[in-house]
Amino acid sequence: MKEKFLRLHWAWLIGILYFLVPPPVIAGAPTDETRASVDKILAILKIPELRSDGRKKERREKLRAVIYPRFDFPEMAKRSLGSHWSRRPPQEQQQFIKLFTDLLENSYVETIESYNGEKIAYIREKQDKDHAEVFTNIVTTKGEGFSINYNLHLVGGEWKIYDIVVENISLINNYRSQFNRILVNGSFNELLKKLQAKTPEIKGSKG
Repeated sequence: MKEKFLRLHWAWLIGILYFLVPPPVIAGAPTDETRASVDKILAILKIPELRSDGRKKERREKLRAVIYPRFDFPEMAKRSLGSHWSRRPPQEQQQFIKLFTDLLENSYVETIESYNGEKIAYIREKQDKDHAEVFTNIVTTKGEGFSINYNLHLVGGEWKIYDIVVENISLINNYRSQFNRILVNGSFNELLKKLQAKTPEIKGSKG
């Protein structure tokens, strides 16, 4: 269990690096729309006044304002529950979306702030109607390489990410496996409590 959580953590950290390096020109709306978000993120990170700890709250609010629109967090939450999703009433679904979104969003922001010059190479892009996949490779400052695929779909005319696949390991599938184990051996309330237990940590990191 611990090993899988650590593996997921690293996959998530590597995945966010995609948003930190401007990509080369490549045809395709999914990449074009992502590049727009990248430019905004880089602009925020380059503002000298926002780098101090005293401006941490303001800096993170600006980063979240850019990150949130590019991800389909409700869809990610739904997919992470798999077949359990349809069994929950709307009120519980919304509660889960909120907790799950806080968890993922906070992970992204923290990783963005720890950016250390990692590079990205775009391999190719595949699009099929309202779904797309962007294939990339991340190279760390130590020369280590990781393959990263981004699954996107059209939502309201915009391309939004609903999964990140690192070295053939899906972020959402990992969460689904973890949540399923909890739900098979326990209750949905237990799962919510586990997510709620992380809420104080998340709230603390937001300010």
